[in-house]
Amino acid sequence: MLSVGLTGSLGSGKSTVAVYLRERGAEILQADELGRALMEPRQPVFTEIVSLFGADVLAATGGLNRARLAELAFREGRLQELNAIVHPAVIAAQRRWMREVFARNPAAIAVIESALIFEVERDARARGELEGVMADWRRRFDRIVVVTAPEELKITRWVARFTPMGAGYATAAADARARLAHQIPDAEKAALADFVLDNKGDLAALRAETALLWAILQEENNRNLPAESLE
Repeated sequence: MLSVGLTGSLGSGKSTVAVYLRERGAEILQADELGRALMEPRQPVFTEIVSLFGADVLAATGGLNRARLAELAFREGRLQELNAIVHPAVIAAQRRWMREVFARNPAAIAVIESALIFEVERDARARGELEGVMADWRRRFDRIVVVTAPEELKITRWVARFTPMGAGYATAAADARARLAHQIPDAEKAALADFVLDNKGDLAALRAETALLWAILQEENNRNLPAESLE
């Protein structure tokens, strides 16, 4: 079995790489989707967020007003408060998922796609948490893969997911830059990673890079398997 962290800043293309890896047989968990599920009403994370940030972050539907919450986090300096609630719950759920995957299939390659693998560790240490799962989350993975891309291309990709060119585009681009400012630069992540995939926008090239990565991961995973698992 092999545990892999797949990371990269917003708009880097890590979700595309996750799709390519799933096509080849990897087990994939997307941290963003997991986080959104944990922030739904009646979840403990939802209750903690509303308790800390107040009714101002509630939408008319009864769920979270995610735009307002993002504004508080990224523009009003409360990101660390939000992360201190969300990250422990997300990591605990990720660990449960990985145990379930390997219990079901000891030969699996389990990939967690998350933008914030390195940032979780950085922020935990900044809060004075020098030990524990968040302070060494990166080291809980057998291998780390970082997807990189030029900054302006990341912003264009991310904004295009939510806002067409024209009205609102400049505001969304500014929001993307604010989010990127809280993420560790690609060069620093690449220096800490085991594998780096460069995504300048050529999907055929990215798919080829991912195929090569998968072959390497499979080879390593096969070396680690007990002899009886190879029969």
